[in-house]
Amino acid sequence: MEFLRDFNKPHTCKIEYIINETPTVRTFVFSDTIMSKSLPGQFAMVWIPGINELPMSIMVSNEKNKAAFTVRKRGINSTALYNLKPGQNIGVRGPYGNNFNIKNGNILLVGGGTGLVPLMRLLKFVTPSNNVKLIIGASTQNEVFFENLAKILLKNNVHDIIITTIDGSYGRKGLVTDVVSELLNTTKFNGIYTCGPELMMFHTIKLAVSKKVFIQASVERIMKCGIGICGSCSMNENLICKDGTVFNGNYLLENNEFGFSYRDKSGSIIKYTSKV
Repeated sequence: MEFLRDFNKPHTCKIEYIINETPTVRTFVFSDTIMSKSLPGQFAMVWIPGINELPMSIMVSNEKNKAAFTVRKRGINSTALYNLKPGQNIGVRGPYGNNFNIKNGNILLVGGGTGLVPLMRLLKFVTPSNNVKLIIGASTQNEVFFENLAKILLKNNVHDIIITTIDGSYGRKGLVTDVVSELLNTTKFNGIYTCGPELMMFHTIKLAVSKKVFIQASVERIMKCGIGICGSCSMNENLICKDGTVFNGNYLLENNEFGFSYRDKSGSIIKYTSKV
């Protein structure tokens, strides 16, 4: 029975259908009672048969007892997952990790790319008393996704969805952090939640902390095991899979790796070359 499932052992899930979000992003929907109840910020380890295993934030589904993964084709593993078809199987274990602490009142969500996935699940947990502003960042119009889903999830909330694109082809031209800076000067927020490219989160956190606003970020690092054994996701003394993926902003700003460097697959520290 599913409630006796060992979270550390992969179980087989059949891909039921696929949503093409953008030319490079797809969402794979499957039935899984436990994954469907995961908390915003939690993740799973997903095995692509014959290829490898990779960590994935657990996407929300509006259907009972269903969950999903949203993947952008990029590396070997993500492209292999992206290329799977309905009816094919994946291995899933988890959920792992902690979750966002959703404050009452005005909240701001800041997401870029597939970093929007845990934020979409967070929207499932807001209450009607939450006034929500959501910033969706993308490089260009063709890469904007989850806008319509966000509208559905926020139908019972006072909300505002702001789209930014780097090239200005849709919504506002510029960076999501430009909008964050403006909003923090005009609106009092009880909580801010962010996930996406690390430098985007780093600057969002600095802006929030400067205004003394509570902020949490879901941090991404290379993960090979998901259970704290391999150490590939280390960030100073933290293991993202065991201690995160969600961290408070003040803590992250005290960390001399977050926003400054990351580790490649060999574990070597790579310095960010840009602060933009």
